[in-house]
Amino acid sequence: MTVTQDLSFISLILHASLLVQLVMALLLAVSVLSWMYIFRKMFAVRDAYAQTEAFESAFWSGGNLKSLYERASSNNRSGALERIFHAGMSEYMKSKSSLSGTDTVALLDGARRAMRAAYQREMDHLESHLSFLASVGSVSPYVGLFGTVWGIMNAFRGLANVQQATLATVAPGIAEALIATAIGLFAAIPAVLAYNRYSHEVDRLAIRFESFIEEFSNILQRQSK
Repeated sequence: MTVTQDLSFISLILHASLLVQLVMALLLAVSVLSWMYIFRKMFAVRDAYAQTEAFESAFWSGGNLKSLYERASSNNRSGALERIFHAGMSEYMKSKSSLSGTDTVALLDGARRAMRAAYQREMDHLESHLSFLASVGSVSPYVGLFGTVWGIMNAFRGLANVQQATLATVAPGIAEALIATAIGLFAAIPAVLAYNRYSHEVDRLAIRFESFIEEFSNILQRQSK
């Protein structure tokens, strides 16, 4: 084998030690999984924004609350904010019929609790897999570094059986070890970027949801008087 052949990417992976190959395989699998979650999160956040915009437009256009509630009840593709509204309105209507509208505080507390519970469910869904991306971004470089250190150790151990160490002798072992770090960075960088972006987007949605809960609670309070 020539030095060029030894330093080809595929050749270096195939001739790496078993442990380094396992590290590379683990990092590649994690990278594929993180990219899958990145695309899923991209579509989920995009749909959440579009559905939130559509419902807010309908809600603040001055439509009847009961009409919006009926539409939310029959809509199988309702968004997160619409489901929060449905939970609060449903609890409000049930409490109003059972309490005969005499206990305003109980009416509002029940509706608010229902909306907060729905809010938590929606946030759990939107934040799903973000912790995985954070873990990949923080751990992958160290896993790759572990594979690199192990490969370099093997490369130097192999030099013990060589009478004269040259660049041609050392280069393949060092290069195959460094591939592990490269794959670790390849897995970590997109995961960190995606985590930072989608965490920010989810936080913005959370603020909009919380603002809506407060504003809708004020509307219910005015209607209960």
